[in-house]
Amino acid sequence: MFTKFKNNYKTILLDPFMEPVQTEEKINVVLSPSLYWVKKISLPVKYIREVKKLLPSIFEDILPEGHYSYYAYKENDEYIVFAYEDKMILELMAQKEISPSNVVNIYFAQSEFSSLEGACRVNEKQALVVKNGIVILVPDFWIKEAGILKPDDFKPSGHAIVLQQFNHILKKSSFYKIGFVLLFITGIVFGEWLITMDKAATLEDQRSAVFAKYNLKPTMMQNQAIHAELNKIYEKQMKLREYIGYFLKMHLAKNEKISYIGFDSKVLTVIIKGVTQSKKIIEALKRKGIHAKTQLKNSVLTLEITL
Repeated sequence: MFTKFKNNYKTILLDPFMEPVQTEEKINVVLSPSLYWVKKISLPVKYIREVKKLLPSIFEDILPEGHYSYYAYKENDEYIVFAYEDKMILELMAQKEISPSNVVNIYFAQSEFSSLEGACRVNEKQALVVKNGIVILVPDFWIKEAGILKPDDFKPSGHAIVLQQFNHILKKSSFYKIGFVLLFITGIVFGEWLITMDKAATLEDQRSAVFAKYNLKPTMMQNQAIHAELNKIYEKQMKLREYIGYFLKMHLAKNEKISYIGFDSKVLTVIIKGVTQSKKIIEALKRKGIHAKTQLKNSVLTLEITL
């Protein structure tokens, strides 16, 4: 079922229904699907770093309130994206008697078991299955025949994550060292403050020289005009970000796909391929207060939105 891989570390599936792990040896942890949110998406971007910038917007409509971290990797022509709560995972590890210092790597069930064939039981209540390329948990009674999941028999994918609080578990002696460093920095800052106060009296005399050197405007009216112009640019950029975020989260039909998003001066252009009827998309835009000039030709819908 999995490629046999000689692993020097025991591997466990971390799940709320698992029994406590009583071991002092080093282990790998694979997160159950119940500990993260996952999506398979297509985006007109080239690099993973560009995808990661969009993840908070992509997940914002489905995540409960909390503090989330995000991860993504590319699989064929699509991106597999994740959202997870570091605190919740660390608390569950503590409940299951897993010491963070004994954890070598942390993976997602999605990245490790996506080639799973059939169903595999993970406990008395649940089984893992793969549906449409996504690893999910289902009640055990849904499955007539299922094998037993053996996490030790997996080949690590390389998609390991590091929990945000994982590297900040410090010994008591470390706090004394940090306190000393903070005290030292405080002394430096206080000294700088004294120097700054001593020089403050001369700043007014240097004001004219600074304005001339950096070509600043001499009157408040001119500076206010510049501020108004920059504010217009800011508002346009915020609206542009809002529209792009909406299109990236737009629910499209199975064969529909955004192939291009571009902005030129005042016009945001979005091209959607595989469109047979544009009425549904146009009505969805109107409900969002987005007015677009549309053109449907050869199943390609072109939207032009003037900002």
